[in-house]
Amino acid sequence: MKNKFDKALLEIIVCPKCKKNLTYIEKDENYLICNECRLAYPIKQGIPVMLAEEAIKMDDFSDILKP
Repeated sequence: MKNKFDKALLEIIVCPKCKKNLTYIEKDENYLICNECRLAYPIKQGIPVMLAEEAIKMDDFSDILKP
């Protein structure tokens, strides 16, 4: 089952590390991406996990950006 994420949250949620806007990526799993910090925050059961220590470094997880 896909995670249901309310995209309207993108207007109020920012990266907890740098406070920049996030981008929503929907693949097999859903993530919020911070291009500034190069971090991917997972969305679990429709809830974004906004802890920097839970984020995945984009260098380690670059395949989520591929179309």
